[in-house]
Amino acid sequence: MNVAETIKQLTSYITVDFIICLTGVLLFGGWLLKTSLGRKALSDSVPRRNNMPLYLPFVPLLIWLGVSSLAISVAEKLLPDLPGWQKALVDSIILCIGAITAIAVIIFLAKISFARRLKGFGLNVKTIPKDFLSAFLNLLSVWPLLMLMIILTIFLGKLIWGQDFEMQPHQELELIRAYPQLPVRVLIIFTAVAVVPVFEEMLFRGMFQTMIRSILEGFPFCERLQKKALMVWLSILISSALFAVAHYDPGHWPPLFALSLGMGYAYEKSGSLFRPIFIHSLFNATSIIAALYQ
Repeated sequence: MNVAETIKQLTSYITVDFIICLTGVLLFGGWLLKTSLGRKALSDSVPRRNNMPLYLPFVPLLIWLGVSSLAISVAEKLLPDLPGWQKALVDSIILCIGAITAIAVIIFLAKISFARRLKGFGLNVKTIPKDFLSAFLNLLSVWPLLMLMIILTIFLGKLIWGQDFEMQPHQELELIRAYPQLPVRVLIIFTAVAVVPVFEEMLFRGMFQTMIRSILEGFPFCERLQKKALMVWLSILISSALFAVAHYDPGHWPPLFALSLGMGYAYEKSGSLFRPIFIHSLFNATSIIAALYQ
């Protein structure tokens, strides 16, 4: 084999996925070295002063679930004979409106619960340009962990349930593939890229993670041991577990947990909620582009 054939064979293995994963591995490796394997990563994380009662994060969650479930049930009774794509469109409209309603509720609760109102919550429009660039790099850094979790999930699934096991695509991706009608696709893409990331990050990062961190840092042993950074990591782990199990398909839990760790870390490191929102939005957009390409 001559040099030209060797180069051609080697380049055939270099795909976009390979380049993305390699870049992510380098970024993640650099982060591990810089932070002493993560031990010093959140030593400078600033607490978010708030007066949220324990039940408060559940209020927008229950509002979203209640409004969406009730509206979908009413729509099914009033419009029982809709074609598949029209039913998908109606359901998507309801879910989108429900999420936007919950976002409005969260913003109101953040204004009255955080010491610096929305800025204390992590919504400062001046940080948006910096947060978007950082979100792109953060997503690249966590991408190898996502791929690893997907590989492990498939491996264990085949080991437990047999060789026919496959990870099912997300429901929205299935709808995009099933219905080529433009209104359905536009609404699903808008909801998945622009609405859901805002709602879920405000809820799970802004409210639940902040609440869990405040509770953990309030324990007396935390003050005595001076392990506040450990408590921050623990709050990220717990809120990430909540985020993962809130999604209906258990097969998606491991990669969603890994993604949530990256988003939780980005929130604590920057103090900005826009950063995990952008990470979430970029991830959903990438998944949709991959689904449409396939």
